[in-house]
Amino acid sequence: MAKLRFHKIAAVVVLVGFAAWMGTGKFSSVGSASTETGQTSGGEARPSPVAEAAPKAPRTVAVVVPRRVQHERAIHLSGQTQADKRAILATRAAGIIEKLPVKQGDKVEAGQVVLALSAEDKPAMIDTARQLVRQRQAELEAAQRLAKTGTLAKLSLDTAVSALAQAESQLKAAESDLERMTIVSPFAGVIDSVDVEVGSAVSQGAQVATLLSLDPVVVKGEVSERDLVYIKAGDKAEAKLVDGEKVTGKVRYISREAAPATRTFRAGGAFPTPAARIPAGMTAEITVRAAPADAVILPRSVVTLSANGDLGIRVADKDNRIVFYPIDLMDDLTSGLVLGGVPKDARVVVAGQDLVTEGDLVNPVVADEQLIKKLVGEVAGTN
Repeated sequence: MAKLRFHKIAAVVVLVGFAAWMGTGKFSSVGSASTETGQTSGGEARPSPVAEAAPKAPRTVAVVVPRRVQHERAIHLSGQTQADKRAILATRAAGIIEKLPVKQGDKVEAGQVVLALSAEDKPAMIDTARQLVRQRQAELEAAQRLAKTGTLAKLSLDTAVSALAQAESQLKAAESDLERMTIVSPFAGVIDSVDVEVGSAVSQGAQVATLLSLDPVVVKGEVSERDLVYIKAGDKAEAKLVDGEKVTGKVRYISREAAPATRTFRAGGAFPTPAARIPAGMTAEITVRAAPADAVILPRSVVTLSANGDLGIRVADKDNRIVFYPIDLMDDLTSGLVLGGVPKDARVVVAGQDLVTEGDLVNPVVADEQLIKKLVGEVAGTN
């Protein structure tokens, strides 16, 4: 019993001592550095655990000074082809179709007969009118001779003159009636549709055929108000069709009133097509070439975003600080982007531009030939 009691007392003493040691909060082993005093066990001072950050070294970026070129700004418009002229041919008189010498798809010249109605008694009426004119002309000549001798009153001479004028008017009316029986092409073009058949009875004003003039073909599109200042009537234009065919021409007109909904301006270009091979209604993209301006050509990969989300390029200034320039996109070529507004002798960052921001100090290194070729290769591979 005495032995057991001694063990209990010893355990209680050890537990109390351990609790007292835990209460001090000092767990460093002998000889270790003290976290509270910042000194080693020997009393020597040591550095603070939170050391001051070392100055950031300038980041190395690759730069080039792009070559200056004179380039024609390209304005791209989406549109569709339309006929230069379009006419719906209609009858000018009622009658029976006697001749229909054209069919759908035929090419016709200006003044060519497209349709003729049965003339019926129209030629006979013209002959009668001509005979009457000759008679009235003879009567007038006789009246004039008598008037010179003084044996005919002036009133009778005036009556003869009036009768001749009336006969001539009747002749012209008869000839006009006969002309209205025939429809001719008002301009050279292609018969796009024929809506009647020979032998059909038609009323005055009935639609007969649709005539299109496709030389030149017109491509119409919309110009944004931002690009409006760069183009004018007479500028060179190129139209690319959905099948890849390209035709060249000129801007014919630019509307002076914007569409209320889109704030864009209607524009159209005329493109010669002697064979009239391009139909109306095809989707096409117009590229208008404005006057040449100073520009540089850079790979697409150099374009980046500013802190405000604007597209542009980053340049190392004379103090090796990064400066951002918004881009003025003039054209998109296989060899790269044609940009305007880039300062002369600007060192454009072509590698590392996305790792720096405006105002950063950098170590600019002129890009080597291999890097430039790689960038150009990436550009060419995207097209």
